[in-house]
This record gives sequence, C-alpha cells and structure tokens, in this order.
Amino acid sequence: MMYKVGCLLLLVGSAGMAQKLMPGTLASSAAPEAEFDGASSSSSDARQPITGQQRIQWVIRGTIGPESLTAGLFSAGWGTLFNSPREYGPNWQGFGERYGMRLTGIATSNAMEAGLGALWGEDPRYTRDAGAPFKNRLGHAVKMTLMAENRDGSLMPAYARFVAIPGSNFLSNTWRPDSDATVDRAAIRTGLGFLGRLGGNTFDEFWPDVQHKLFHRGRSADAGR
Repeated sequence: MMYKVGCLLLLVGSAGMAQKLMPGTLASSAAPEAEFDGASSSSSDARQPITGQQRIQWVIRGTIGPESLTAGLFSAGWGTLFNSPREYGPNWQGFGERYGMRLTGIATSNAMEAGLGALWGEDPRYTRDAGAPFKNRLGHAVKMTLMAENRDGSLMPAYARFVAIPGSNFLSNTWRPDSDATVDRAAIRTGLGFLGRLGGNTFDEFWPDVQHKLFHRGRSADAGR
C-alpha cells in the first residue's frame, strides 16, 4: 500500500515541479469571481496560466470534493446492490471497500492527468461556455471531454487524459480483487471514466445557472415579504 501512496504523491508533485522547471508551459483557468456572472465565465475569456499549486488543488477537489464523494456513494451503492465485485460481499463492509477502491482509482487518474499534462501545458480543468445557446453549451461539454486548453488557451486533444484514464484503470488491476482485475473490466471502467468526465463537465456547465436561479428566487421571495 505504501508504494501506491508514494506513486500518487510523486505524480501530484510532478505538477509543481513542472511549474518550477517550465513556467511558460502551463495553461489555465480564470480567477474565481466574487459574484455570479454567466457571460464572464465563457471559454472565450482571457486566461491566466495555471500554477503547480492550482494543479494540485484540482487533483484534491476532483478526488475528495463534494461532487466526487457524492458520486462515490452511488457507485459503491450500485456495486453493493449487485454484489460486484463479489469478493467484497453485499454488506456495509463491502460498500466501504467499494467506496475506497473507487477513490484510489479517481486519485490515481487525476494525479496522472495533472502531472503528465504539466509537462506540455495541458490544462485539466473545465471552462464553461456560459452565455451560449443551450445546444452549444451541451456540445461544449461533450467536446471538452476529449479536448483541453493548451498554454495559450487554444484547444488540443487531451493527451494526458487519454493516458490517465485508461492507465489508472489498468494499473488498478494490480490491487483489485481477481474478478475485477481483468482486461475486460478495466476497459469497461475506462469507458465509464470518460462518461464520468462528460457528466462532470455537464454539471459544471449548468449547475451554476441552476444554483443562481434558485438562490435568486429565494432572495426575491424573502424581499417581497
């Protein structure tokens, strides 16, 4: 187990090292906004280079952030319901083991993507296309599942992601139970990994609008009382 943790730390640390060794090669995301402004978070906005620290923050948020932890509940619950993999059993202990196993896979994938991408300036983060028509925004979420921004804000194939998602899933076969440590199962997990990224992109694209409308409506109702 310690060697796995060491590998993860090495991969995460490579993002910071790449920033120090090659500061001009890292690409980026806009600074956080104090207030919601849908148009200002469009993908056409001016971009600031991502730092090594921001890459590490991306790994942490994508691994143990609220969205990831919540998704893990559904994933582990589904596996427990159908007792897959069978070695864990259909019980609370099995649920916990499935939850932890998913977490190790997500951590490995995120660390690989952030670390490798730092070498050639691939930004792993998603940029919203707020202000565009719904169809265009949905298409943007799909496109950015396979694409990423480079050091100057232009789009490029997400090479680090293409390595990280399959690589982490096949690598995890070394610590998964036998029934789950097969080529077929790793291939299925790889496909689900890209579908999960698409789901995450879609959530990031539209949730701020939903959240804004809900909170704005609540504030308007309170003001009218």
